[in-house]
Amino acid sequence: MSTATPDAAPLTVVLAHGAFTDASSWNGVIQRLQAAGVQVTAPPNPLRGLSVDSAYLKSFLEQIPGPVLVVGHSYTGAVISNAATDVENVVGLVFVAAFATDEGETVGEVAGVSKDAVLSPALITLHYPTGEGQETAGELAVDPAKFREVVAADLPAEQTAVMAATQRPIAELAFSEQCGPPAWKSLPVWAVVATGDKAAGTDVTRSQAERAEATITEVEGSHVIMISQPEAVAGVILTAAAAVGRQVAAVGG
Repeated sequence: MSTATPDAAPLTVVLAHGAFTDASSWNGVIQRLQAAGVQVTAPPNPLRGLSVDSAYLKSFLEQIPGPVLVVGHSYTGAVISNAATDVENVVGLVFVAAFATDEGETVGEVAGVSKDAVLSPALITLHYPTGEGQETAGELAVDPAKFREVVAADLPAEQTAVMAATQRPIAELAFSEQCGPPAWKSLPVWAVVATGDKAAGTDVTRSQAERAEATITEVEGSHVIMISQPEAVAGVILTAAAAVGRQVAAVGG
């Protein structure tokens, strides 16, 4: 599959992981995108707060030559909404079991209205040094005993035990900082809604995708749908890549 335009850099798909996971959560999707000839990268997400994470991703996106399709999972839907605003080479967004937050909203407020999510009671609070003397800040992790039920119920217990042990905690600040103007208001948007999402909540991710006027694909599976259903998620990304590739070619031509 070619998404390059004449005399221009090819389209790059950027896969941004969410809370409690790392970039390896995209491995199955990456394999399928690379097999289709798509240029793809999956940077680390600091998970230190919406402003920090958005600034980091924005800097990463601006250093990529050529057009970029940005994909965000979970909390990082809010990050890509913020990071991609005013980044000229971003041509589309894909939300995967993700929040598509609007200006002034916080991830905590949005997540709190879900009737499908059971994440909050499963969270445990940890602390990390801020670098300011003896000051510490709070971060959240999922109780390993509840990780499979809440995050990845459609994966084998042995696999989720490893995921729970290697999970990346997220700063509490990520849930309380307000979102800025979202990029989804000015870019084409696609969304994968996981029908069994007990972490972000299927009801919330669906309603936010509808508000963003995304092209929605519902896939049966858990919050980590990109791990349990990589073929379906990669298919949506390929569809989006083809669509934005045609738009880029039309503008360039």
